[in-house]
Amino acid sequence: MRRRQLPLLAAPLCLPAVQARAQAAWPTRPVRIVVSFPPGGSSDITARVMAEHYSAAMNQRFVVDNRPGAGGTLSALHVAQQPADGYTLFLSNSAPITTSPPLYPQAGYDPIRSFTHVTYIGAAPVAIVTNPRFIPATDLPSLVAWMKAQPSPASFGSSGTGSVGHILGEMFQRAAGVQLTHVPYRGSAPLLPDLLNGQVPLAFDTMPQYVEHFAANRLRGIAISAPQRNPMAPNVPTTGEGGYPALIALNWVGMSGPAGLPPAVVEKLNAETQAGLRTEIVQRRLLEHAISPTPLGPVEFTAFAQRDVNEIGGMIRALGITAG
Repeated sequence: MRRRQLPLLAAPLCLPAVQARAQAAWPTRPVRIVVSFPPGGSSDITARVMAEHYSAAMNQRFVVDNRPGAGGTLSALHVAQQPADGYTLFLSNSAPITTSPPLYPQAGYDPIRSFTHVTYIGAAPVAIVTNPRFIPATDLPSLVAWMKAQPSPASFGSSGTGSVGHILGEMFQRAAGVQLTHVPYRGSAPLLPDLLNGQVPLAFDTMPQYVEHFAANRLRGIAISAPQRNPMAPNVPTTGEGGYPALIALNWVGMSGPAGLPPAVVEKLNAETQAGLRTEIVQRRLLEHAISPTPLGPVEFTAFAQRDVNEIGGMIRALGITAG
């Protein structure tokens, strides 16, 4: 009798060791990186750069899964509901973590407790962009003067309700004492052609996709919402230089997963992310898209996200900004 019971007694004792080995071996099958916006924007670009690095470094396929909608809250909720096994990751950024939850209070997730925030990757500035064929302004003061002279509010595009561009546009209206009409898009890619053809004459959006159009004089960079000028577009002044030093908004990106990711997975993903951000090729590709690599580990990243939620999310509530 005792001999027949031994395998039954031994099996549960072996489970932790088996699970630990499985976690240490992660990944043993393809991994999804969920992105909150369509292909072409800074979040998507970052995810694809990191996916290539992970695939080579860990000898396993990492694939990008674009799930746009509702300011990134749809993708965030999807990730939060997945098993915490390391096979669904989240290219987290300022929209689904910081700016959208106050706008979508029924989103169904908590920006901190619903996720394991593994590594902060970096940030890109948000640009105030105009089509010079429709708006003659060349800097922030003349843009504000032009807006105030219009018989009806001008329209501005962003990559979506709850995006950092949308929030900067709302902040700008209050700071400058002007009224604008928000036109949300499903990402930067569909916004760009409408800006080029004048369907919307003005945009508040992450800078990278506009740099080549600045150089060709098809679009004008009025200002970027960052403390310093960006080397990708050194002729574009900061909002501070234009007289609005408080208008600072960065579109940050990081690598996260569902709450409760196994420690072994967190440790390996953080180590490989930071290793990738030290390589010349990853640094160059991110900097080409105005994303400054600034890796932070799980503790620092989680603390950063909590501060951003408190400060920016609190400001959104205080200003009464809504998804409407």
